Amino acid sequence: MTERTIAIIPAYNEAAPVAAVVVKARPLVYEVAVVDDGSTDDTAAVARAAGATVLRHTQNRGKGAAIATGLEFFGKSDAEFAVFLDADGQHDAAEIPHFVTTAQATGASIVIGTRMRDAVGMPLVRHLTNLFTSWLAGRLARQPIPDSQCGFRLLRRAVLADMRLTTKGFETETEMLIQAGRAGHKLVSVPIRTIYREGRHSRIRPWHDGVRFFKLVARYW
Repeated sequence: MTERTIAIIPAYNEAAPVAAVVVKARPLVYEVAVVDDGSTDDTAAVARAAGATVLRHTQNRGKGAAIATGLEFFGKSDAEFAVFLDADGQHDAAEIPHFVTTAQATGASIVIGTRMRDAVGMPLVRHLTNLFTSWLAGRLARQPIPDSQCGFRLLRRAVLADMRLTTKGFETETEMLIQAGRAGHKLVSVPIRTIYREGRHSRIRPWHDGVRFFKLVARYW
């Protein structure tokens, strides 16, 4: 990789899986930062012991707030790229170089992982919901987005100037794409492997987060 890349991992009560994610990402980037969003377990200590820089919220503020803290950290660094991935182990950190090479080859400002080309293991309702919300996000961003809900994504430094995030929850991941697309940044997607771990459940609350998503859509429509 010719450009400097950092990995940013939002985390909330992920003491069990976060160390493995950090350890796998570290050889592929020059710094790993874990944003501990007010965890009540040992997430921060475990991440630090694994070699990550830890940015800690004193209370739980939501994934969007953790992303915003990660973006601020990115802005203060000298990295050209920041790759966001989840702390729960569902993303394979070994795929980070693929995001970087795709950004270099295409000139994209954001490279988004997509699980839609191989959705085996994804619950049908979630699959259909992702297709619909991604279509909506693509309309608002004025570019096709196969999987707008995927948290595994790369951002180029140039996109930071056009980020004015107003949300604090899971809908922030969609707002990022809308703002970047409308500002004229190129968005591309790459297929990724998603690891569904037995006993792990999504933190998305369908009703609560669904309402927040459609409020976001209404505001940008």
